[in-house]
Amino acid sequence: MFTVVRACLRDGAGGSPTAVLDESPMADEERRSVPGRAGASHAAFVAPDGAVRFFTSEGELPACGHGTVAVLAVLTERTGRSEHLLRVSGRTFRGRAMPIGGGLFDAAFDPGAVTTRSPDDSEISAILAAVGAGDRAGARVATLGRPRMLLPIADRDELADLRPDLDRLRAATDRCGFLGCYVYTVPDADGRAAARMFAPSIGVPEDIANANSTACLAAHLGADLRVDMGDSLGSPATVTASAQPGGSVVVGGSVLVGGIAAVTS
Repeated sequence: MFTVVRACLRDGAGGSPTAVLDESPMADEERRSVPGRAGASHAAFVAPDGAVRFFTSEGELPACGHGTVAVLAVLTERTGRSEHLLRVSGRTFRGRAMPIGGGLFDAAFDPGAVTTRSPDDSEISAILAAVGAGDRAGARVATLGRPRMLLPIADRDELADLRPDLDRLRAATDRCGFLGCYVYTVPDADGRAAARMFAPSIGVPEDIANANSTACLAAHLGADLRVDMGDSLGSPATVTASAQPGGSVVVGGSVLVGGIAAVTS
């Protein structure tokens, strides 16, 4: 049995459906089948000691941001505790989820240190050719668990009009060893931006909400962000990223990332 959580809602609606299950003896092939059966892109398997594994239809991921938001919401609903200790890919960290009424939870966690670099010419040329638009000069490769490309674009209209060649993008990201390509608009003065995450290499042509890539963007820009995603998929989502208390967001540093979640079944 699985619980479905809509992670990273916007104004109480939309969000990314994520399956959350208790850990049990299960072959990886069966784990890969869970997202499809749940009507989700990702599934999280949670052990009693806080160890979490994430799967898509293509296989296991080293981390999943909106999946972590979903796990934190489920754990708070079950236990009544707001603070939780999780272990993902050998890394132990704390996260929290606070009930805010109406069956909603405000969840956030520290996804870990982010590193960034400039892409080489072959990387950016391959990704741009597949995506069809973007600012070559502003592109960065950001690593949080796995590397992915952050690609700025002119505005929300151009972002909405993107029709990437997903077969070509999968070939390019496979060749570069990237998780995918996160295309974003430059944040406004209030830190509001929009983004789309294309990750066909992991079986997710487009992600409704991608929290870890938003954390990468916050670390790269050194800014607190509210990033809108999912509109092109008919499921509006918003991911938040902010500096940790007592510190600032810096390249190579960490952020708190999260969103609002609803445990629906």
